[in-house]
Amino acid sequence: MKPSIFRTADGRNHALTFALVSSLFLLWGFCNGMIDVMDKHFQEELGLSLAQSAWVQFAHYLGYFLMALPAGWIATKLGYRGGIIAGLLMVAVGGLWFIPATQIAQFWAFLLGVCLIAAGLTFLETVANPYTTVLGSPEYAATRINLAQSCNGIGWVFGPIAGAMFFYSTDAQGQSTGNETLWIPYAAVAGVVILLALVFAKAPMPDLVGRETPTAGDAPSAAARGGRASLLLLLLNLAVLAVSIGMIVSAVAVIFSEQLLVPVLAGSSLLFLVLSAPAAVRHARKMDPASIWAHPHFSGATLAQFAYVAAQSGIFAYFINYMTSQPPSPVSNATASTLASVGFLCFLGGRFIGAGLVKKFAAHKVLGVYGVINVVLCALVMAKAGWASVAGVFVIYFFMSIMFPTIFALGVSGLGAKTKRASSYIVMAIMGGAIMPKLMGHVADVTSVSTSFIVPLFCFVVVALYGFNWSRLGGVEAPQGAPVPGGH
Repeated sequence: MKPSIFRTADGRNHALTFALVSSLFLLWGFCNGMIDVMDKHFQEELGLSLAQSAWVQFAHYLGYFLMALPAGWIATKLGYRGGIIAGLLMVAVGGLWFIPATQIAQFWAFLLGVCLIAAGLTFLETVANPYTTVLGSPEYAATRINLAQSCNGIGWVFGPIAGAMFFYSTDAQGQSTGNETLWIPYAAVAGVVILLALVFAKAPMPDLVGRETPTAGDAPSAAARGGRASLLLLLLNLAVLAVSIGMIVSAVAVIFSEQLLVPVLAGSSLLFLVLSAPAAVRHARKMDPASIWAHPHFSGATLAQFAYVAAQSGIFAYFINYMTSQPPSPVSNATASTLASVGFLCFLGGRFIGAGLVKKFAAHKVLGVYGVINVVLCALVMAKAGWASVAGVFVIYFFMSIMFPTIFALGVSGLGAKTKRASSYIVMAIMGGAIMPKLMGHVADVTSVSTSFIVPLFCFVVVALYGFNWSRLGGVEAPQGAPVPGGH
């Protein structure tokens, strides 16, 4: 029987399995969409500054950072079914935790719930991304993942709506209910994922294996060609890792005093970098050509992904702050939350259109152009040009849409058997979403939300540079056998 979009060469049809896996994309899009509404909620209910409320994003992306490699290992051991069920149960634990967290009514309690949910979502992303690419004929892998991405975008649209409904609810007298109803959407998510876990336990979940595609990227010449670039990019990745670890250490320090954040962050990051840099240089000079770090297009992707998710999380986090303070006619929190859903509609539309563009044009060139456009748009927002700046924010959503999956695909292109290991590191790189909102929030506290868009502006510069230089880093003109993942 001829293979098709959901039918493999052995004649089996996996449409039902694909539909179930696609529901996971919708789930994490919904959870991510609520995060940014929660950010503004805590600013008002707990009297937090913008920089302080960014701990919500930190907790969310910390879950991804800590669980990316363990999730990949566990998923390998348990298979697709086991990895998905483990992730769903962890999401359920995080969702149910919001019930006692509401009674505790302390910021740390809510952050713990956010981190637990993100840890569970890490499992789902680690498993669902590659699984969709093998649920049918290989030539339709990109088509399947793009269909799944649309579910992710739908989840982003409805997340802020649910957040606005329960985070900004009022009683019969019109007074804010505070944190009293915050647990409801998360408890509902917990109920849904428990049902999904039961469904996945019985559903057909064949452990299919995709074809590995050996390419020029596996050749020893790759390391020789990219020697200097590999060393430079490895050191830059080390610096990013140092800042990530420093941020985790400083998160513990601020429990005792908020004033410790900057000195502990700077000190611990510098200490880690000084101690690890010599070993990294020695490793780079004797690097095995088979190492994924010997491929500049991969190590460049981890940096570009760090920068992109940093920009995305910052813009998403402060969208409501922007709409309630900066436009010519500021709106209410509830209205701004609804407008966030409009932004995610732009994001969803961008994914559909972008998916078509990267089929007709070189993906890395489209990425570079999109990066430059968003640099210009961020500058427009900073210029405080009235409604033109407001429109610019929505257009930024549109041009961010394809960045995560495109960077991912470009990073793993041609890595053959090393693709799965490389994927875990690229997922870890989204720690940028935990760090940059703190910086963007600090800039906004000192100046304005509009001015804080200078932070994502520089992030999009990094993305554009990676896109335009990908051919030089990868040593080829176009990606080879790179599946496009869903996610952020």
